[in-house]
Amino acid sequence: MTPGDTRYIALTTYRRDGRPVTTPVWAAPLNGNLYVVTARSTGKVRRLRATDRIRFAPSNMNGRRILGAWHEGSGRVVEDEQRRGEALAALQRKYGWQMSLAMLINRLRGLDRERVVLELTPA
Repeated sequence: MTPGDTRYIALTTYRRDGRPVTTPVWAAPLNGNLYVVTARSTGKVRRLRATDRIRFAPSNMNGRRILGAWHEGSGRVVEDEQRRGEALAALQRKYGWQMSLAMLINRLRGLDRERVVLELTPA
């Protein structure tokens, strides 16, 4: 089972002192990378700005049960608008109406400007 095939992945980012923090997220594959959408103010974004070191594995909904191998890699916030649009389209294709509903809720709450896309690149 690969991370791009599962509904959730466990994404581990690292604090400045090196301690890992693992969070379950939706992720969609595109051109050999995985893409995640999240709010700009989340801890994982702050941690990625401090260090791009990540690891990820397929997981269950709460990220506690790992369903495949861990992959080391790097992560970054996508700044390029075209790449961001392609990543959002890949997430939409994978998660369908659930992604649409999540985006609608964020738009209604005024959080759509807070949205960022993360690119996870396997080592």
